[in-house]
Amino acid sequence: MKDKIEKGDIVLVNKSGKYHNQVGEVSAVDYNIFFVKIVIVKLGNQEETFEEKDLQLQTKKPSLEEVIASIDKILEEVEQISNLPTQEQVELPNRLKYLKLDIPKLDKQLIQKNFDSIDKIFAAAREIDSSASFWQEIDSNLEKISWWIRTSL
Repeated sequence: MKDKIEKGDIVLVNKSGKYHNQVGEVSAVDYNIFFVKIVIVKLGNQEETFEEKDLQLQTKKPSLEEVIASIDKILEEVEQISNLPTQEQVELPNRLKYLKLDIPKLDKQLIQKNFDSIDKIFAAAREIDSSASFWQEIDSNLEKISWWIRTSL
């Protein structure tokens, strides 16, 4: 069965013409008066409208379960960051655990505030030492969480 295209998914435009083979993120899904699924895709700085049949799903947006798994992976990596000040050594794991508890509640303000604080702590730690191998794992999981927040709330 073909996966349904939803808001937040990454799609490839199959339709011939100006946007052929461009990749974009779905910003909205609607139906026209003939009940044909219409998908609005953000391509660079603009949005264009396509029928679902003109698009190919590239990447599904992360599910709630994938986001929680990403938080768990980041929690494992946090223990390896040796240059965190004492306060952040306590605050960062706590904020990650709170984020994990907040996400199922779908409270956008609470989740965004917590995520911004986590991101700020990581940015400060990265300035001190950005060469450590764990940053790749942390960054890919932070990106997944950010994507979910942006498209799900």
